Amino acid sequence: MDATPARKLIIAVDGPAGAGKSTIASRLARKLGYVNLESGAMYRALALKAIEWDVSFDDAAALRKLAENSRIVLEPTIGGNRVLLDGKDVSSRIRERDVTEAASRVSVHPPVREWMVARQQEMGKDGGVVMEGRDIGTKVFPHADLKIFLDADPVVREQRRLDQQKIKGPSAESMAAELRERDHRDRTRATSPLVSAPDAIVIDSTQLSEDEVLKQIDALVREKMATA
Repeated sequence: MDATPARKLIIAVDGPAGAGKSTIASRLARKLGYVNLESGAMYRALALKAIEWDVSFDDAAALRKLAENSRIVLEPTIGGNRVLLDGKDVSSRIRERDVTEAASRVSVHPPVREWMVARQQEMGKDGGVVMEGRDIGTKVFPHADLKIFLDADPVVREQRRLDQQKIKGPSAESMAAELRERDHRDRTRATSPLVSAPDAIVIDSTQLSEDEVLKQIDALVREKMATA
């Protein structure tokens, strides 16, 4: 009897900045042979274009028009996604501090989020994806096969982000303040605020290593695959 190939899952990983979503989603996708759809990278790419084109981060209509005239592509590689904006590799540039801050402001606008959600849904509709962000399980893929909400103590998240970007001294407090402000914007925005989906499995990574978090999620994935 022929074996039926396992159906490829849609896996949503949500949570606040500094919780470890990006790293976990990237590692999980590689382990499963899935595509890592990085929603934050898409918002960052649009924010970069807004910077380059001098479009106000507060002008929702102009930002939506800018998005409609942009081509944002995620190309999976062994080391993570390459991010292409209108054919140009901006993978490194979008991780810089000014773009990070701009992305948080650009992403609050409903017209921008509507456009992004439609693109993301199209990219992941056939499954075989691990997508991380802040509204994946609630808005982008409300019917995802597995929803994870990855959280951690705010102080721990701040320190992780500082360590990740190798920031010390006076700049550290400024970065921590920006992270707290970003948390506030994400949790209080009118459209798709950062909340755990009712059917999401919450994992607190405060006391866990990346490997321990990945092991927990991998076990949940295997369990889901067995019943898919």
